[in-house]
Amino acid sequence: MMPLRVFWPWWRRILTALSALAFSFSAYLSWHYLAGGSVFGCDGGSPCDQVLHSRWSSVGGIVPVSGLAAGTYLAILVACLFLGPDAGLPVQRLAWRAMLVLAGAVAGSAIWFVILQKWLIGSFCPYCMATHLTGLLLAALIIWRAPKRSDAQAADPLLNNPVPPTLLGLALAGLLAVSQIALAPRAVSHSGNSPQRQGLAIDPHAAPLVGSPDAPCVVELLFDYKCPHCQQLHFLLDEAIRRSGGKLAFALCPTPLSRQCNPYIPHDVPEFADSCQLAKVALAVWMAKPEAFPEFDRWMFSFDFGDRWRPRTLQAASAKAAALVGQAQFTAAQSNPWIPRYLQSCIQIYGDAGGHAVPKLVFGSRWVTPQPTDADDLLAILHNSLAVPVP
Repeated sequence: MMPLRVFWPWWRRILTALSALAFSFSAYLSWHYLAGGSVFGCDGGSPCDQVLHSRWSSVGGIVPVSGLAAGTYLAILVACLFLGPDAGLPVQRLAWRAMLVLAGAVAGSAIWFVILQKWLIGSFCPYCMATHLTGLLLAALIIWRAPKRSDAQAADPLLNNPVPPTLLGLALAGLLAVSQIALAPRAVSHSGNSPQRQGLAIDPHAAPLVGSPDAPCVVELLFDYKCPHCQQLHFLLDEAIRRSGGKLAFALCPTPLSRQCNPYIPHDVPEFADSCQLAKVALAVWMAKPEAFPEFDRWMFSFDFGDRWRPRTLQAASAKAAALVGQAQFTAAQSNPWIPRYLQSCIQIYGDAGGHAVPKLVFGSRWVTPQPTDADDLLAILHNSLAVPVP
């Protein structure tokens, strides 16, 4: 009987283990996409959740990319089972050829999705990054090992030179990227209805606002000062109001994604550790000097350098608040009982709207978690998902 190492040498065992691990990650993310809910450790609003619920998590808003990845890694795993000497040379060659093409697709896709997370989404998903790293290691091992296979005495130019099949796989990854760009929905959103809510819960004449308190349509905006998607949405508000002809306004409702003050958050995420304090600082600015609040709010979501936005620290926010309204007025406003009452009102709206991610737009009993790319997208979401009568 032939020893085990002949059928399962070290490289074959590593190939099988890596493909099984990558398949497990991809299958779990694919199941999450189809079943809904939160991935373990990726609660609503976390960077991981922002990646998994972005428009780039699917092709055309229909096919989850994790499902495509799961199929690819499963194909590699199956091919690994036909690399042993008992499979016969024709079957081994076919398995190697398929694996080289799939290796190129895996490597190209991994690079594409890392670029997406870094420069387009602005957040990283640890599950995704673990899958990409595993895939890159798997692809490197396949490309390195193919010319050294045990059937080397049988001439096969496609395996002796792995570049052409690998390039074919890279072309398939490029096709996936082009398809995502071409078919990505202009506005991805998750919406729902809260029948127990009717009308506006926030008095626009007694709350921070973007737009006029007398606008016929006032939409409640739930956000967190440490949330990247909230930052992107904030800079669309003024243009949306302008295009509506002043018929639209947004009541700003800070909604920290931290259990420190928000009981609807199932697990704390380190990125939102100071969210409650930042919300209170912002509300203290509005309480001390309402006319200074717009400048403070814009400053919180602006960035001074670099290619991506970074949330303000609690120390920097407190210093900016004191500079805008005066240290004495800021300190006095921080103890005003209106601040915790208003904050709890915002958190209650968040709970009524199902919790999970922010930003959320609420109008009457309807709510939506939007991902607009521009003001036109935002107006379309308001009209189609919230039935806001705006053009």
